[in-house]
Amino acid sequence: MIQSVVVAGAGQTAAVAARTLRRRGFDGRVTLVGAEHHAPYQRPPLSKEYLAGEQDRDELCLLTPGWCAANDVELRLGAEVAAVRPAERSLELADGSALRGDAVLVATGGRPRRLPGVEGDRVRYLRTIADADLLRAALRPGARVVVIGAGFIGCEVASAAIGLGARVTIVERAARPLGHVLGDPMGDVMAAFLRTNGVDLRTGEKVERYAETPSGAVVTTSGGATLQADVVVVGAGMVPNIEPVLGSGIETAAGIPVDEYCRTSAAGVYAAGDVACQWRPRLGRHVRAEHFDNAGAQGMAAAKNMLGGRSAHTAPPWFWSDQFGRDLQHAGFADGTDRLVVRGRVEDFDFIAFYLADGVLRAAFTVDRGADLAVARQLIARDAVLDPDLLRDEDADLADLFDALD
Repeated sequence: MIQSVVVAGAGQTAAVAARTLRRRGFDGRVTLVGAEHHAPYQRPPLSKEYLAGEQDRDELCLLTPGWCAANDVELRLGAEVAAVRPAERSLELADGSALRGDAVLVATGGRPRRLPGVEGDRVRYLRTIADADLLRAALRPGARVVVIGAGFIGCEVASAAIGLGARVTIVERAARPLGHVLGDPMGDVMAAFLRTNGVDLRTGEKVERYAETPSGAVVTTSGGATLQADVVVVGAGMVPNIEPVLGSGIETAAGIPVDEYCRTSAAGVYAAGDVACQWRPRLGRHVRAEHFDNAGAQGMAAAKNMLGGRSAHTAPPWFWSDQFGRDLQHAGFADGTDRLVVRGRVEDFDFIAFYLADGVLRAAFTVDRGADLAVARQLIARDAVLDPDLLRDEDADLADLFDALD
């Protein structure tokens, strides 16, 4: 049995792993090493309630100092992990010190992808509490905000900014927002959703030039638009923080590949959360999911497996997004599906869309139908073959579909 665990990272994944270890009766040493000076906290509210000023910093906390003290979990904050040493099962820190454990968890997360040429005092990225505080100070009534990228972060920032009285333009190089996740039809729905809520959405355009003047910023797009801004928010995706494992012998490829049990290619070293690229047997490939729920589920699975368990993380991914007072949720993998079935009224933004592949439910996306999505998640996990007519029938209870599976 292992006697000590060291974790590179101090976010959602690390927090869940620490709690799981203690709940499972592990009484050995647990050390979390985080680059930020904050105790582990939730990141989703940074682009939602916290950014909008509706949530206090204390409400973000995942592991309080009191809990850590009571459960003998050491937080090494403001510390950079320079390297992971698989042979020694240790972490080498930037200050030259080292921490050894019988098991190592790499939960280093990721960082915002930078856009070359888009740099200056008015440019903002969003990943940390400090980022959110800096951006929030610029979101005043009448402020001109340009968001580059119409992913979930970009859309959530737009929602918060408009709610605070700012004027928002989103520049998205793809033909539609979130098309790579939701597919073209639902991507078109998202475009209508954003425009209906006051966003000046410009799709099929990329940033050609960026400049700052004494009075603001100027964004020039490939479509010929010249956009004046007080603040520019870049939401161009995330880069996994794999640097600590480079040169260690641990395999890397679009993240850190792991199996269903969060095991890396090195014995005794696990990876989970945004940095992990996990094997998905149903898909026959590795997938890296940048979502809060996935981070927690993988952190739990990794902790259980460190203790000798055999806990595979195979649940379909699920994430949510709060925008303009609506609840958006998505589960599963929409890519590779061949049929889309909609229940509800798309034009009213009150619906659930089901994604089928050869009749098997693979994914679902909803606006304001969270209860239906909860059922859909269970059906996706069971590879349910479903009747499209029943899926679209508002009078049919989705829960009754389980009867046909038993």
